[in-house]
Formats: sequence, C-alpha cells, structure tokens
Amino acid sequence: MTTSSADHDARTWTNVLAEVPIFADLSSRHLKKVASASQLVRFHPGAQIVRSGTAGDALYVLVDGEVSVRRRGLPSVTLGSGSFFGEMALFDDSPRSATVTAEGPVVCLAIGRARFHKLLRSEPSIAVNLLGELARRLRLAQSLD
Repeated sequence: MTTSSADHDARTWTNVLAEVPIFADLSSRHLKKVASASQLVRFHPGAQIVRSGTAGDALYVLVDGEVSVRRRGLPSVTLGSGSFFGEMALFDDSPRSATVTAEGPVVCLAIGRARFHKLLRSEPSIAVNLLGELARRLRLAQSLD
C-alpha cells in the first residue's frame, strides 16, 4: 500500500466524489473539502484493504480497480470504480464487518475518521446530507431482509 496527499488534486477528486452516492448531494464547495481531507491510496493485487473484526478508522472510495467484499455467511460481492466501503468506521468504533481484498491493482481515496469528524464539525450541513444517504441505505437493507 502506498499513500499520497490528495490535496493538490482536490478538483479532480471532487468530480470523482460527486459520482459517489454517499457524497452526490453535496455542493461543489463541500465536495472540495471532502476531497482535501482524503488521501490517495494504492493497493497491490491480493492486498487486504480492510479485515473483518479489526478496528476501522477510514472510509474508502474506489477510484480504479475492483475489490471483493466478504462477510461471514453471505456471498462475496465485487465492487468497482465509484463504489465505497468502510463508511461505518467513520461513525463508530465497532470492528470491521467485512474483509475487502484488492482483485487487481486498486486505487482508493481514503478518508480517515479524525479528519472527517473535524470536517463535519466545521461544516455540519455535510453531516445532514450524509445522514440522508445512510438512512436510504439502511431502509434498503431492511427491505431486503
């Protein structure tokens, strides 16, 4: 895994984040702030990006490549560019609920909990937008049960 600051490419990452459902309703100003709070992270094929049962402290937005998401007792799911995972780690201290593995070379934007919380304290309207999307996802998950 290699990391680099996404600050210098905030405009580019703003466009990427605008296509991600959890951030799609944010204004361009807010998207730029989220992009500035992120880091570009690259993973080699086969790398475990997150592991079930371990502590989580970041959300990942998949910029390029594919990952496999495995949860105990459920079929594996493949995610591609524009998908995101690890969002629950931004809001609580519970262990990761899934293992996510790079299926090939993968590039992600990682947004850590500490920087994200600082951003939400300075821009509460971002939190309101995110809560709306999380509520929609929860309703969808409940309707599938």
